[in-house]
Amino acid sequence: MSVPRSSVPLRLPYVVCAVFVLLLAACGTGGIGPRESGAPTRTTGAPGVPGPSAGGASAAGPAAAPPRASPAPPREIPGLGPRTRAAIPAGTRQVFVVTGESPDSSRSTAVLYTRDGPAADWRATAPWAAHNALNGWTAEHWEGDLRSPVGVYTLTAAGGRFDPPSTVFPYDLSPDFKVEGEGFHGEPLEGSFDYVIAIDYNRLPGTSPLDHTRPLGTERGGGIWIHVDHGGPTQGCVSISEDRMKELLSLLDPAKDPVVVMGDAAYLGG
Repeated sequence: MSVPRSSVPLRLPYVVCAVFVLLLAACGTGGIGPRESGAPTRTTGAPGVPGPSAGGASAAGPAAAPPRASPAPPREIPGLGPRTRAAIPAGTRQVFVVTGESPDSSRSTAVLYTRDGPAADWRATAPWAAHNALNGWTAEHWEGDLRSPVGVYTLTAAGGRFDPPSTVFPYDLSPDFKVEGEGFHGEPLEGSFDYVIAIDYNRLPGTSPLDHTRPLGTERGGGIWIHVDHGGPTQGCVSISEDRMKELLSLLDPAKDPVVVMGDAAYLGG
């Protein structure tokens, strides 16, 4: 006996919908239902690996490197040992350091250090090439030994054949600052004294560089200056290029009680 068919055929979409409704009812709250309104979405990584933080950086990643700070100015002048530093007057705020390559070398490097107060850090110019005496340095200078005296000396007067650059340093303008002849390597000496700064070794501080008074006696030498470089060793002075000489004159300030610290590196480091 055949079973009579329903007058309305069962459509496939209705069957699928019915099955889906039954699955939802069976799963309940543990199924794939919609999230609660306002619940935050959390992104997780692989098992055992933390997910990204709110800022987008992984908690396990390296921290961002802080910006590199500029090198701080030195509180002590580099290359000077305790003995040399102790010889610099406490109130000095300008130090012209001339460092020889070795005790017997005529080549050296010069740097001007300046600070604003006794406890302030030092500011430095770039290193300048310089010459000193033909035979190097000595702790006991004598006339004609062709060595530059080591030590700490005040700077109190300048002079030259030409008007100085803008400077507050005492300056003796005179045609007597002239020199002729040749240096030890045959280089012309003319123009070497166009600008000079007297180093107060065996002289009266504050007088013109042309003053020939020698408190220690003439046999101990004198006329030790900073002057224009002529391209070779000196007889006892320190020389730098004309441009650097003008710059030094413009920077030196008597109110800062400037000194020159000069000698080979080993001596200055003592």
